Amino acid sequence: MTLKTKLLLIILDGVPYRNFRTLMGNLEGWVTHGDAQVWKMRSVLPSTSACCYASIHTGVPPQVHGVLSNEGRFRVSQPDIFSEVSKADGKTGAVTHSYWSEFFNRYPFDLVRDLEYDEPGSPITHGRFHTMHGYNLINQMTPSDTDLFATLTMLTERFGIDYGILHTCTLDSMGHRFGHDTHEMDQALFVMDAQLAAFLPRWRKAGYEVMVCADHGQSPRGHHGGHADEQQDFALYYFGEGKGPAEDVLLDQLQLAPTILKRLGVEIPATMKATAFLD
Repeated sequence: MTLKTKLLLIILDGVPYRNFRTLMGNLEGWVTHGDAQVWKMRSVLPSTSACCYASIHTGVPPQVHGVLSNEGRFRVSQPDIFSEVSKADGKTGAVTHSYWSEFFNRYPFDLVRDLEYDEPGSPITHGRFHTMHGYNLINQMTPSDTDLFATLTMLTERFGIDYGILHTCTLDSMGHRFGHDTHEMDQALFVMDAQLAAFLPRWRKAGYEVMVCADHGQSPRGHHGGHADEQQDFALYYFGEGKGPAEDVLLDQLQLAPTILKRLGVEIPATMKATAFLD
């Protein structure tokens, strides 16, 4: 089966809506120039990382898929983007935290076996993962984002993946350490925006639609997990030919999975009940 298009999902962990819209000048510049569309999207509850990861790809809330904290990890049972693209004979790629491999390929994560794999026929065809083992507020244990962007680019050019995801925890970790209304956070967002900008035109030139978003927001004190706009809301930027709603429409995180499958031309499973937001 030939998919309708190719798509990359870039998740910048833990960035609140305000910081996207005020501090990421490259992303905003593309919107102003007419190359991208942007909306506000609201995460599931709890607005905790692992819960959001599972919901982003399954299109169901934590109360259904069962991932209710960062500690509650297992292979989720619901259909997800990886599994559905693979069933449609598409190739998938992931450059992410190891949690994604556990949720959508196999659990538990084995460092030697699972840090890097190429497995035709598995939900994640080409995986490149990191663990952040030893993470704390003093030592973030995050890889260079340029290295992650380059690795995703390698998967697109070496293997011709149809769907790929990149997930980085750099900004989430910076937010936990310094808070979001700080000089340190301003600089971290500036650097991320520039590093992403170095690769995004290359992906577009290669024929990929691109979505850039977060998994959740974060409070000025560096917290998320709860029921507050600043903890749940983030921006979603879309580069592609699909037509979306007006910019002031609030999107639901559960709409991501069915929207991505629709853009790829893959059948949307019945478990994904939210409405796709792109034609």
